[in-house]
Amino acid sequence: MPGKKSPSGLYAARKLIMKRLKFRWSQREFRVRLMKIKERYDPLEGSPMARGIVLEKVGVESRQPNSALRKCVRVQLVKNGKVVTAFVPYDGGITFIDEHDEVLVAGIGGTRGKSMGDLPGVRYKVVAVNGVSLTELLRGKKQKPVR
Repeated sequence: MPGKKSPSGLYAARKLIMKRLKFRWSQREFRVRLMKIKERYDPLEGSPMARGIVLEKVGVESRQPNSALRKCVRVQLVKNGKVVTAFVPYDGGITFIDEHDEVLVAGIGGTRGKSMGDLPGVRYKVVAVNGVSLTELLRGKKQKPVR
């Protein structure tokens, strides 16, 4: 039987496992996970969310073909002191955030952990302000605590 692709038989298990492992290295997600690349280069160090202090409010210009000033904040993370730019979602969400507030940032959900949509270089979004969810503040269900 010329051109047989995989080994088969009683004693083929080790060969099959090693062959599968060899080909898995060509998959990007597998390589990133095993080499711990995300933990090394990601400011959040592999975690889904992180707390930080707002340094300033900034307006980021959106990419072509859109034209807008997207409301963002510069945040210094508590865990390692790194500074990231985080997008503030929803209409009027920026009004609830002041300088020196404590915010919770999460990944914005772009492909492969990168920026999303027309926001250049913004990889994170604000989820909560001073321990209160941003959506609850917008709906008026909760008040922002004064620290």
